[in-house]
Amino acid sequence: MHIVRYRDPAGDIRFGIDRDGRVLRADGDPYSGLRATAEPAQIAALLTPIAPTTILGVGLNYRQHAIETGAKIPTAPVLFVKGANSAQDPGAPILLPRFLRSDEVDYECELAVVIGRAAKNISRERALDHVLGYTCANDVSARDWQLQRGGGQWCRGKFFDTFCPLGPCLVTPDELTDPQSLRLRTVLNGVTVQDSSTADMIFSVAEIIAFLSGSTTLLPGTVILTGTPAGVGMAAKPPRWLRDGDQVTIAIDGIGELTNPVQEETSVISQ
Repeated sequence: MHIVRYRDPAGDIRFGIDRDGRVLRADGDPYSGLRATAEPAQIAALLTPIAPTTILGVGLNYRQHAIETGAKIPTAPVLFVKGANSAQDPGAPILLPRFLRSDEVDYECELAVVIGRAAKNISRERALDHVLGYTCANDVSARDWQLQRGGGQWCRGKFFDTFCPLGPCLVTPDELTDPQSLRLRTVLNGVTVQDSSTADMIFSVAEIIAFLSGSTTLLPGTVILTGTPAGVGMAAKPPRWLRDGDQVTIAIDGIGELTNPVQEETSVISQ
């Protein structure tokens, strides 16, 4: 099942089921169950497939990416956290921080996993039983704040508003049975800059879920970003940073394409 979340012309948030490009309005919700109606979805704006309760990221989880950054191959998943504020809808802009300025904003295509039922201390063998579905993610990162100005923590560079686009749909595990054999790509302004497979992951999706659930409850709606492959802008020579006017597309086989424009944050200060 391909699930979308959208805002209709009246401003109500609804779910739909995409059947070969035709989206039908659905009753219920993804956690308790969805039932497609015969009514075509009236989509005014496509939203993130779910509203995340938590966003957990895993860094350095592709061998070739670790090599391109000169990092050691980790012996356990490297965890960081993004705020729910960082979630951004398909087609909505990635905002380059200007109030707390960054001039080194990077793209990162990732397979995102959504937890469907609470998970704690689960085994690798049972981990995928807790998956609601999979979607595309862009783990946007301000590298200057992540690596030089964040006090040794990655969160500051990962936590800005709009730094986690998700979408365009959520694909349930019955249709995406092997998360370790997916091609994923980033296309920047029409040029492919990342092109790899989840087969290059150091820790599999099941291993990541089992690790993150250790002595920790993963709540329904938890989004897990499973790492990015080689080809990030930081590793290019010279570095390839996102700029105002860019367009970034994350594409994963079996899921679809997530496209976002890039804009500068306005200088308006909120009170």
